[in-house]
Amino acid sequence: MAKKKATCCNMKEGCGGAFYFLGLIGAAIYYISTAVSFWMGVLGFLKAIVWPVFLVLGLLKYMGI
Repeated sequence: MAKKKATCCNMKEGCGGAFYFLGLIGAAIYYISTAVSFWMGVLGFLKAIVWPVFLVLGLLKYMGI
């Protein structure tokens, strides 16, 4: 039997993980720094985890779709 080669991200093209991580850190700093209470800070951290959703939603609204 032939062994299957494990697949991973291509080092020449890079991975989106580093971009997502930096975006997560930046969004967490923004949302937490603008929070007026502890629970708003917790909500801000949760928003920071799903920040790409807000990015795509804003883009679609801008494009009028």
